[in-house]
Amino acid sequence: MKRVLLGLGSNKTYKGHSSLELLSFAREELALIMKDCVFSSVYRTKAMYVEDQDDFYNMAALGYVDNKTDPFEFLKKINLIEAKYGRDRDKEIRFGPRSLDIDIELFGDDTISDPILQIPHVRMEERAFVLVPAIEILKDSADELIRKKYSACLLKLEKEGKADDIEKLL
Repeated sequence: MKRVLLGLGSNKTYKGHSSLELLSFAREELALIMKDCVFSSVYRTKAMYVEDQDDFYNMAALGYVDNKTDPFEFLKKINLIEAKYGRDRDKEIRFGPRSLDIDIELFGDDTISDPILQIPHVRMEERAFVLVPAIEILKDSADELIRKKYSACLLKLEKEGKADDIEKLL
């Protein structure tokens, strides 16, 4: 089995559903496509890159897929979940508001550099909103090296004052 780490975020309602509700729906959907799925707490964070938008609600998911699972096919499943809950990549502003965003942060030990998929996620180490929930659920993981690596990345962000705008909610 391959361990998969996902980052989830939302800062826009869809069909009357709040960001927190959309994240809850995503949890249910992800539990259907990954085994032994665990989820972090939800954190509220200031938007990065495009700052003139509502705060994001972020969390992480950690689960397992069969070793034969193709990461590009897995990405398609994730994109279908995003679309089901209002994400339309053709109409959105890059780094702008979105109802649901699910990023593959890690996919086993795979390294992929493709225009549509980069694993490990290329900006993971600069995003406290990914690192904090990831470290929370990795604390129960057998992989202490990866937890230490991301803890060091978070410490660096904290020293640079780039991890101040994250608040644990649920």
